[in-house]
Amino acid sequence: MGEFAQAFFNTGILAEAWPILLQGLWRTIQLSALVVPLGLGAGLALALLSTLRNPWVRWPLIAFVDTFRALPPLVLLVFIYAGLPFAGLELGAWGAVALGFLLNTGAYYGEILRAGIESVPRGQAEAARALGLSRSRTMTLVVLPQAVRNVLPDLVSNTLEVVKLTSIASVVALPELLFQARQAQSLTYNATPIVAAAILYLALLWPFVRLLSRLEHKRLAGR
Repeated sequence: MGEFAQAFFNTGILAEAWPILLQGLWRTIQLSALVVPLGLGAGLALALLSTLRNPWVRWPLIAFVDTFRALPPLVLLVFIYAGLPFAGLELGAWGAVALGFLLNTGAYYGEILRAGIESVPRGQAEAARALGLSRSRTMTLVVLPQAVRNVLPDLVSNTLEVVKLTSIASVVALPELLFQARQAQSLTYNATPIVAAAILYLALLWPFVRLLSRLEHKRLAGR
């Protein structure tokens, strides 16, 4: 038991690694604050475009969403960071992460929001238009609020996955939490920093997990 504690819960190593783990946690929070709004914004744009019946919009949109949902985000990020400079476009680490997450998470958020829009009875929009609301105001004031409410648990669940996915930013030299924990582990030859990182992730995401659970229970109770 003592060897287990020394390997995974070594307080001396934790004290030494704690400052860089906190730096990694702060970077993870910064990344999340960047990529979640970008993904939501891109997803909303895709969902609104999906309401258009023009085949010249619909089919390219389907191809875009399917491509970036199927493409592994790590491969996409490496391609943007290391491949685009050969085409004369160098975005840097933050720019590569922003673009990669916008494309990947935007496709997922877009599908969730599209499903939410389609879940709103068409009669709601027709009634709003009959009252004189424009198409844009109908979508903004009538359809979207109901759509978001209908898929709110899915949005929260996807956001949790996006925050955890920020760990791949380490491949473009952004030292987020998991990267810092691995660095500390490689220097100390001890798993305590990884365990500490897991606890920090738990502390960061647990409130959202509880929120998701409550939303799921409310949705089931409303059926």
